[in-house]
Amino acid sequence: MGFVTVDPLPDPTAEFEAQRGRLFGIAYRMLGSAAEAEDAVQDAYLRWHAAERGHIDAPGAWLAKVLTNLCLNRLTSARARREEYVGPWLPEPVRTDTGVLGPLETAEQRDAVSMAMLVMLERLSPPERAVVVLRDAFGYSHREIAEVLDWSEANSRQTHRRARLRLASGRPRFEAPAAVRSDLLARFLAAAAEGALDELEALLADDVVAWSDGGGKVSASTRPVFGRDKVARFLLGLVARFSSGTEFGFAEVNGDTALLGWEGGALTTAAVVEVGAEGISGVRMVRNPEKLKFLEEQCRELSRNA
Repeated sequence: MGFVTVDPLPDPTAEFEAQRGRLFGIAYRMLGSAAEAEDAVQDAYLRWHAAERGHIDAPGAWLAKVLTNLCLNRLTSARARREEYVGPWLPEPVRTDTGVLGPLETAEQRDAVSMAMLVMLERLSPPERAVVVLRDAFGYSHREIAEVLDWSEANSRQTHRRARLRLASGRPRFEAPAAVRSDLLARFLAAAAEGALDELEALLADDVVAWSDGGGKVSASTRPVFGRDKVARFLLGLVARFSSGTEFGFAEVNGDTALLGWEGGALTTAAVVEVGAEGISGVRMVRNPEKLKFLEEQCRELSRNA
C-alpha cells in the first residue's frame, strides 16, 4: 500500500516574520506612532497564530487586511486622545537609515514618511489615510485595496483622489539636496549654541514655523511659533535651557537629517528641520520622552552593532 506525502504547512512564525517589516511600515504610516505600530503588528501576529492557515491562500494579503483594520480601529480612538493632547502633536520620530520603514531611495518615498506628511495625513479620515498609505507608499492596486477594505474598486479610486486633493492643499515641500540640508543644519546648530540671533535669523525663511511636542511632560511651547524673529528667539531660549552636558549629533530621521540632543545618556530632543527655497521653513521638535523611546533604542542598537 502506497503512502501519499503531504507537504507540511510553512512554519507560522517564520512566515509571519517574513512579513513583519512591511506590516510595521504600513502601521507606522497609518498611526504616526512607532509604539502603536508595534502593538498593532503584535495583535496581527496573535490573530495569525489563531487562524486556520490552511484556508489562507495569500498570507501577505490576509495579514495586510487584518493589520489595516486593526489600525483603523486604533485611529478612531487615537483621534479622541489627540484632541486632549497638550500642545502640538507630532509623530514619533524613527530612524530611516536602518531600513525599518522600507526603501527610501526616491524623494517621493522619503516624503511619504516625513514629519510634515505624517502630520498632513492627520487631516484625512481613517479610511482615506489607509488608501493613501497602501496606494502611494506600498503600491497596492485599487483592486487590492478594495479587497483589504471590503470596498469596490471605484470607491477606492474616488477616496484616493479625494484624499490626494486634500493633501495637495497643504504646504508644498521643497526638495533641497542632502548636502544643503546638512550644511544648513550644522550652521543652525552653531548659531543656536552660540546664541547668535542675527546668524540664526539669516538661516530662517520669513514664514518659518516651529512646533515643539512636549506632551505636557517637558518644557515646550503649547502653540506653534510663527515668523523669523519669534522662531529665532524661541529656539535660542530653548537651547539656553539645555544643560552644559548636552551632546548633539545628527541622524536620518523620517527621511530627513535631524538634530538629536542627549543629556545624561538619554535622548531628550529630536529636531527635524524642513528646508524651503528661502532657507529653513519649519522646525519640528519632539521632546516628549514617551515618543523618543523607540528612536533612542534604535540609536543604541546601532551603537552596539557598530
